Amino acid sequence: MAGFQEPPIKKAKNDRTVDLSANTSQAPTQPSPSQAANGHTKARDGLGSFQNLKHKTPSKGTPQKTKNPEHLRNLLAQRHALPIFPARARLLEELRKNNTVIIIGETGSGKTTQIPQYIHEERLDRKGGICVTQPRRVAAISIAKRVAEEMDTNLGGLVGYSVRFEEAVCPATKVKYVTDGMLLREAISDPLLTRYSWILLDEAHERTINTDVLFGIVKDAQKTRRSLPGHDPLRLLIMSATMDVDHFSQYFGNCPVLYVEGRQHPIEMFYAKKQQEDYVMAAMTTVFQIHREAPPQHDILLFLTGQEEIDSVTTNLRQIAKDGSLAECPRLRVLSLYAALPAHQQLDVFRATAEGERKVIVSTNIAETSITIPGIRYVIDCGRAKVRTYHPGSGFDALKVKKISQAQAWQRAGRAGREASGSCYRAYTRAEFDAMNVNPTPEILRSNLASVMLQLLAMGIKNVVTFDFIDKPSAELLEAAIVQLSFLDAVVIKSDSLELTEAGRKMAQFPLEPRYAKVILSGPEHGCTEEEQAANARRKFTSVEGDHITLLKVFRAFKAAKKNKMWCHENFLNFRNLLYATEVRKQLVQVCERCGVALTSCQQKTDSVRRCLATGLFTSVAELQLDGKYLTLDTKQEAALHPTSALFGGKPAYVLFTELVQTGKAYMHLNSIVDPQWLHDIAPEYFRRKHVKR
Repeated sequence: MAGFQEPPIKKAKNDRTVDLSANTSQAPTQPSPSQAANGHTKARDGLGSFQNLKHKTPSKGTPQKTKNPEHLRNLLAQRHALPIFPARARLLEELRKNNTVIIIGETGSGKTTQIPQYIHEERLDRKGGICVTQPRRVAAISIAKRVAEEMDTNLGGLVGYSVRFEEAVCPATKVKYVTDGMLLREAISDPLLTRYSWILLDEAHERTINTDVLFGIVKDAQKTRRSLPGHDPLRLLIMSATMDVDHFSQYFGNCPVLYVEGRQHPIEMFYAKKQQEDYVMAAMTTVFQIHREAPPQHDILLFLTGQEEIDSVTTNLRQIAKDGSLAECPRLRVLSLYAALPAHQQLDVFRATAEGERKVIVSTNIAETSITIPGIRYVIDCGRAKVRTYHPGSGFDALKVKKISQAQAWQRAGRAGREASGSCYRAYTRAEFDAMNVNPTPEILRSNLASVMLQLLAMGIKNVVTFDFIDKPSAELLEAAIVQLSFLDAVVIKSDSLELTEAGRKMAQFPLEPRYAKVILSGPEHGCTEEEQAANARRKFTSVEGDHITLLKVFRAFKAAKKNKMWCHENFLNFRNLLYATEVRKQLVQVCERCGVALTSCQQKTDSVRRCLATGLFTSVAELQLDGKYLTLDTKQEAALHPTSALFGGKPAYVLFTELVQTGKAYMHLNSIVDPQWLHDIAPEYFRRKHVKR
């Protein structure tokens, strides 16, 4: 099926649609006033050239303001070659006329990098900044770096980014790329988002839980700012490669929908002839079939489901690549890409492939949208992804491998046609593809909503149940969140609304789940605030390797070794992850100081740490039964200690777990022994109902 391309985008049914691609191939572009060599307006008096700005946490690889005019001309030529460029004048005309616009930009159109620059070039951001949201941190960081390079500025100056526990911004930042969760946190302290005049919600079709909440937040902020005197209007752009445009347009007041043509090169599609029982083996076989025939620097992107699967496959690919029968083939460089990977390793995939080499990137769906990985000519799609679903009745998250949707499959295939014609190999049959759901289930319809509810209450939204969700969660999910927050003493239930307690207001300040924030707030009572900050920092690491006290000892030993890289190497520990934990701890200390939480240490009294953990995680406790199995006290769910746990092989009477995940069976992750007397002291009424023996 050579020359196969993505199906045409479904057009909106309303009459406010504009095809920006129509008759624009020869359209003159409106030049920006006083353009510099890179096509941007020169700096205004008073703002300077941003050369002397001080940036927060800039990375070592931060692109500095270049002195190479040839490089700037090349970047400008690349910008002008993007499909969105001929539509620049018409696009800006529509943005000036409308406060809310949906932009459907096909793969490779340039909407994410160029539209914020167009707004800035035309000085439409004079009364506030431009905020662009991304579902994933790797996309926010990599796109910000690219835009800073195109705008010829230091990253962290005119262009910056903000992701959890890391940012590069300054007071003069005008274009800021953020994860959707970070903008949601900003809305807690600034519900009207007054620092921005433009908010661009990108990759809206992914429907992450934070993005869905942001839809309601920005819609309400826009309406409120319009009604209050003295407030500048808030402009909204909802951007995506594909979405249910009618549903979104109706939600945003029948706003206009603009279509931008993409630069999708032809993609040849291949389907499996029959169902594959072992899709991993089928994918690996396809990698080496391509490797034997394809020219060097024609890279491969392989989509798999999760970290363990990816780590196993990358190891096998590297080993097989050493086989003598492949000696005549290009050198094979195998890279992993998943969300838990350290940032510097994630960015390795963007480096150009050397001559005589081929890059194979084995990725989760993190590479499905937002980012363009250079050199990709072949995509191998396993047709599956790990999906986490919260079950309020049982109280656990089920992490299962499930079939992806057709929309996700098209997104994956599109990665092969970003720079040149390519090929997509699907490890499933055409019939299996036709049986897939058209779109994925929005995350907000299958997730624990306790964090969302806490954040909405912190923004002053009293009746969360009636919040203007684009797709309303089930009553069961909302009720489960209320019950959880009530047990944590974060809310009190009134007749027709919820009210935050003082503890709840403090919990909302932490970039953590409510139960972990509760643990930190309980630290002074048990004399171990510093230890809890370290334990929470370690929870941000990429993989679960042991229990709370074990991790605390690792962190303390790292500090005692003066953060020595060789010490980490000798002890088989990840130096960068431990440094990251140190930075996370610093930020948690700052939040504690803002909330007036005293910093104390229990020294070697680690039972105080475990007791403190129980204040937030008391609903996550399992009891050993006479048959040697564990039952969770809250939902009577049968569970087992995960093999990676330090407690695996033992049989403590009561176990506190951080997470309960069902794969083949329900496993308790990150476990600690807990004394039943502590449980009665922390939540006496709750545990009397659970019949826990003291």
